[in-house]
Amino acid sequence: MDEVAVAARPRRPRVERFSEAPLPTARGLFQVVVFREPGTRVEHLAMVLGDVAGDGVPARVHSECLTSEVLGSLKCDCRAQLDAALDLIARRGRGVLVYLRQEGRGIGLGNKIKAYALQARGHDTFEANRLLGFPDDLRRYDIAAEILRQLAVRSVDLVTNNPRKIAELVDAGVPVRRRIALPSPVNAHNTGYLQAKREHTGHLIELAEAPAGTPGRKGG
Repeated sequence: MDEVAVAARPRRPRVERFSEAPLPTARGLFQVVVFREPGTRVEHLAMVLGDVAGDGVPARVHSECLTSEVLGSLKCDCRAQLDAALDLIARRGRGVLVYLRQEGRGIGLGNKIKAYALQARGHDTFEANRLLGFPDDLRRYDIAAEILRQLAVRSVDLVTNNPRKIAELVDAGVPVRRRIALPSPVNAHNTGYLQAKREHTGHLIELAEAPAGTPGRKGG
């Protein structure tokens, strides 16, 4: 785990706590909490396990990826990261996963599929976004910071490979005590994607062999 410098800069609330309920899962009993952005229909959620009020809370801020998490796409590592983060929280018996509705690094599902079509013609994930007129990454993390504050989280041990995510949470007033690395399983379809994230955005990606039996597993 990497030590990370921290700072705090409080910001005004950007989300409202809307609904919550116990949610039994294969990993244990979580509390699911839905947050809404005022004036919009956008809803985000937090999966909370145990008492997360206080410092050093294991936390993952995760952006929606329907193609991987629901449809089983092998083009990225999003489902593997989601599962690994929830497994870690379950093992520790305490933590929170903030799930942000920011499909396709913020460009939306339809544009993400347009980007996939460009990738099929040889462009990497960032080049495809630019050809569609978008910047590399439209995601924002100030909303995640506000969700964590509303859950009474004072500081986090952040499960991430993304240095920008650390910097933006700190800038939004959530101290990051340390980074917990999240190895990314490699298969024949996602190697270019993982390499592009390293080169374009400085992701601190550690590569891991995909589980045996994974379709498209490199060397499988």
